[in-house]
Amino acid sequence: MTDIDDGGRPALALRDMYPGAPEVTVIDKLGIELTEISARRTTGTMPVEGNTQPAGLLHGGSSAVLAETLASVAAQVHAGEGHQAVGIELNATHHRAVRSGTVTGVATAIHLGRTTASYEIVVTDDRGKRVCTARLTCMILGS
Repeated sequence: MTDIDDGGRPALALRDMYPGAPEVTVIDKLGIELTEISARRTTGTMPVEGNTQPAGLLHGGSSAVLAETLASVAAQVHAGEGHQAVGIELNATHHRAVRSGTVTGVATAIHLGRTTASYEIVVTDDRGKRVCTARLTCMILGS
C-alpha cells in the first residue's frame, strides 16, 4: 500500500491509475475536477448547474457520485499498483439544499488497511456550509 501525491497533476494521475478507463466517464459528465490526490486526503469540485433534480436543487445522487469518486480515487492510491479498490458500501446524509455555484468535496481516510479502506467525505457549498456527509468503504482486491 502506498501514500503518494500526484505532484499537482490530478487529471494525469487519474488516467495513470486507470489506464483502461473509457475516455468519458461519469466524472467527466458531472464536471468533477480533482484538485488533490493522496491516499489520506483527496479533494475535488463539481458544478451544481447540470447536476440538479427537476426542482432545481443539487441532486443527492450527484453528491453521492462526487463522494464516491473522491474516496475511490484515494483508496486506489492506497491500494497501489497491482491492486484495485472497489466500493462496497456508501451512505450519505444530505444536510442542505444548493441551487447554484460549485460544491467542494474532501475525502479523509478513516481506516487504511490491507483489505479495506474507509473514508469520510464532506461536501460543502461556496460559503463553506456542509451540504452532505458521506462514508465510503472500499475493498482492496489483489492482482
